[in-house]
Amino acid sequence: MGKRRAGQELLRSLSKKQKKHLREFGEEHPFYDKVSGRPEATQICELSEDSDKSSAESDSETEVEQVSGYHKLLATLRTLPESESEEEEDESESEEAEESEAEVDSKGSLEAGEGEEGEEDKNDVPEEEEDTAEQMRSQGQADGTDTSCDPRHGVIEEFTDVKHESEFSLETNFMEEESGDCNADKRESSSSQALPEDPFKQHMDKELEEKEIEKISTQPKTSSQSQWPRLGQLIFSSTLEKHKTLKADKEVDVKQLHLHKPLESTWPKVNKPFLSAGDKPVDSSFTLLQRELFCIMNSYRDLFYPERNALTNGEEIRHTYCLHALNHVLKANAQVLSNNAKRRDRKPGTDTDDHRDQGLTRPKVLMIVPFRECALRIVHILISLLEVNDKKKIDVSNKKRFKGEFGSDPEEKPPNLKRPEDYEAVFAGNIDDHFRIGVAILQKSMRLYAPFYSSDIIIASPLGIRTVIGAEGEKKRDFDFLSSIEILIIDQADIYLMQNWEHVLHLMKHINLLPLDSHGVDFSRVRMLNLNNWCKYYRQTLLFSALQDPQINSVFNKHCFNYTGQVAIRNVPLTGSISHIVVQLPHVFRRLEADSVTSVIDARFQFFIDKVLPEYRDAIMSHTLIYVPSYFDYVRLRNYFKKEDLNFTHICEYTKKAAVCRARRFFLKGEKQFLLFTERFHFYKRYTIKGIRNLIFYELPTYSHFYSEICNMLKATDNGVDATWTCTVLYSKYDAQKLAAVVGIDRTAQMLQSKKNVHLFVTGEND
Repeated sequence: MGKRRAGQELLRSLSKKQKKHLREFGEEHPFYDKVSGRPEATQICELSEDSDKSSAESDSETEVEQVSGYHKLLATLRTLPESESEEEEDESESEEAEESEAEVDSKGSLEAGEGEEGEEDKNDVPEEEEDTAEQMRSQGQADGTDTSCDPRHGVIEEFTDVKHESEFSLETNFMEEESGDCNADKRESSSSQALPEDPFKQHMDKELEEKEIEKISTQPKTSSQSQWPRLGQLIFSSTLEKHKTLKADKEVDVKQLHLHKPLESTWPKVNKPFLSAGDKPVDSSFTLLQRELFCIMNSYRDLFYPERNALTNGEEIRHTYCLHALNHVLKANAQVLSNNAKRRDRKPGTDTDDHRDQGLTRPKVLMIVPFRECALRIVHILISLLEVNDKKKIDVSNKKRFKGEFGSDPEEKPPNLKRPEDYEAVFAGNIDDHFRIGVAILQKSMRLYAPFYSSDIIIASPLGIRTVIGAEGEKKRDFDFLSSIEILIIDQADIYLMQNWEHVLHLMKHINLLPLDSHGVDFSRVRMLNLNNWCKYYRQTLLFSALQDPQINSVFNKHCFNYTGQVAIRNVPLTGSISHIVVQLPHVFRRLEADSVTSVIDARFQFFIDKVLPEYRDAIMSHTLIYVPSYFDYVRLRNYFKKEDLNFTHICEYTKKAAVCRARRFFLKGEKQFLLFTERFHFYKRYTIKGIRNLIFYELPTYSHFYSEICNMLKATDNGVDATWTCTVLYSKYDAQKLAAVVGIDRTAQMLQSKKNVHLFVTGEND
């Protein structure tokens, strides 16, 4: 113990440099040796004539050996700039001192043995690499836009990683630095400029006039219809007179799509899993759905596709819009890099107005997705599209951190839960809905967790982007990075109705606004459309949903101003979800009258408490489940039931698990006559409610298949005796879309024309 304490006291008395020397060489530097006051005896020895020369040679040889060994050690490490290496050296000194203290505690003393210096040098290699990795992780957290999605972090922190910033900066890079073959890239850029039919050049180089902008803002749109083989009925709408209806291409040649150079070879490989045997003779790279969707996307028109299905075509659509977004980013960045080289080689005094190729901020594409799993799949698609082959892997920074934060552990999911297939497809992987991440892309490298103002693509959830934008009056809020968004992709928009649709509306109000700060932009390179605040008239919006809803339609119609026009798929459902009910059940559709969309909320509540609820107050009509899609209607009904002292229980998305179990048990045993049940709870949980004998749909479900799922719950309590089940549905003329999805278009037309209640009886045989 005494030896160990002596070693600790000796170590604490040393400075940082002494500790570093002690760790590297196993002994203290002679400069710090303690000198006693006694004069030492002088020893005289005779030297030969060539002793000076030999000693000098031996010293030089020793120095060479030490330096070469040190450089060999450094050769295994990652080289850093001088400023970063100095900072890292200071940090490593303190870390090495702590590690040396730990060695003293474990060994009891420091002993310099033979070969110890070499062992210490070998141990230094992984430790310094770990220090470098730790430093990079800390820098990534400092400059990353995610910041663990903690609202306390507020806006994006300042960027400190100078090395990676310079690598991914478009302003300081040139075309020859981005690609190995400078001449090939120049030929490619010149050939792309020589082709006026390139959709990217056509769309971005179009110069609108003030008269056209005023016309787009004030005058209504003219529409035309078209029938496509796979998409079905399309509605083309535009304000400008020069409007051409797009025709579907029967065959698509990859070379005619004006894809950026690497995408021509990578897209067929990446999309191969979706190609069936029937698609290969016509086209070897696109499915029928992808071919028609990409034809619209590549024309830079706005697109609304309300038939996205997570089980069937969800991944096909995701691959298609990732191809379009990456193609747009690569073309835009290649144009900037090419113009950088031209500006560098230009003669002094030459006009540079021809090189306007940027926006007021760098982000060009904004992807809104509901869960982290969706962002994970998008990034994997982008990486696979950039990798030409297995030998040419692109450099993806912060990839390990990204997998850790956006990946999922399969063991976290309970194995005994049985849910429908569509539920498993939607809620697969990491379903956290608060995230945002910036992605900077060059042709051979990608940087994840890039700051927004250094990113090309931003992937975020509505909640994640809302916390950055903030609300009016907040000190820390930022939405300047949305000023120059050229492509907005909103995928799975129907899920945001179950989350918080206000976040989507808040985003649409703050996109393509003039920034409050310049953010170091070179105004000589900014396009005139951005300086004129006309970016929203050039922005392409791609909206994908699993259903048609008035709120989604409103965003597409009121917040999209693309001068090239809009395309909406409007297929009418021939058969409704009522055909999927497997129990014999009479359905009564009761129509209520309302003067406007805003008044229908009060009209429905009054109709329910005056005409529907009195029929179910009798004890005979027990076990009545009331399905309420809107949370606000649910709160209103709950307060009314409490006021009237009705025997009821309630379940919503905010109800705790113990309260849910209690409410289900009371309802099953008949201790509670009514059960208020919200649509969001069913969306997130999909519990089977037992004991239902009477159903009331306060409003038609948002998802049409929820109607058949709720009705089929009645068979869960079928005990073999004849049951008198009932189902009552409230609807108005403003519920035409939801009604058609449930009963079909033919019955919907009859029900809207007639003002009487409609009685339908489903036999359970796909009636």
